[in-house]
Amino acid sequence: MPLPDLCTAPLRTPPLSTEPLSTPPLRTPPLRTPSDVLASAFGGRVCHVVGLSDVPVRLPIQRWWRSAHGTDHTLLERCRGATIDIGCGPGRMTYELMVRGHQALGIDVMPAAVELARGRGAAALERDVFDRVPGEGRWECALLADGNIGIGGDPVRLLHRARQLISHHGRVVVDVTNRGDEIDVRDVALTCNGMVSRRFRWAVVPAGALAALAATVSLEVEELVVARSRSFGVLVPAERAA
Repeated sequence: MPLPDLCTAPLRTPPLSTEPLSTPPLRTPPLRTPSDVLASAFGGRVCHVVGLSDVPVRLPIQRWWRSAHGTDHTLLERCRGATIDIGCGPGRMTYELMVRGHQALGIDVMPAAVELARGRGAAALERDVFDRVPGEGRWECALLADGNIGIGGDPVRLLHRARQLISHHGRVVVDVTNRGDEIDVRDVALTCNGMVSRRFRWAVVPAGALAALAATVSLEVEELVVARSRSFGVLVPAERAA
């Protein structure tokens, strides 16, 4: 049987499919914990906060790494006696307080931060401030530096907890912003080295809102100091201030 002439034989092509072309789904990296992302940042990577403003904000990791300097000293001068440093990070404030002769303890939920704090000679524990903390009710000062009054996005709850940690004669020293008049609570995320954290709540507390905020937990502003772009408040139990 002769083969057909391939040049003259009619071409038979399969019918075109009417199914829409599918594109593979985009793969997004899994969300990490904020602690994982910050641990990478503490390893020397650039880290940003997304959601705090219209553009990503670079975290001042290098400032946290360095020894206390500049306006840090203005803040530390407000601390009295035995001080618990809440959210101590790499421990620059805790260490400087110890150098000044204070009994000081830093607490942080990040294992990497606690390890760095201990490495520079600061006493530090991996601990959530809302868990059991050594010396509850006996600390002479609770320090919330670097805007840490915003931890958890609920400054009322955090200040209430700080008040529980200090003695009747104690104080809470807070580091707040000079910008704005109202407390701003947002859902933010961290990005670093290709990693993205899951979102978490954070609050930005301005100096103008501090008195009303303190009053909700029976604290009063004893002193408010402006130092460049930062303001430092000293809060004491209201019954003592009266």
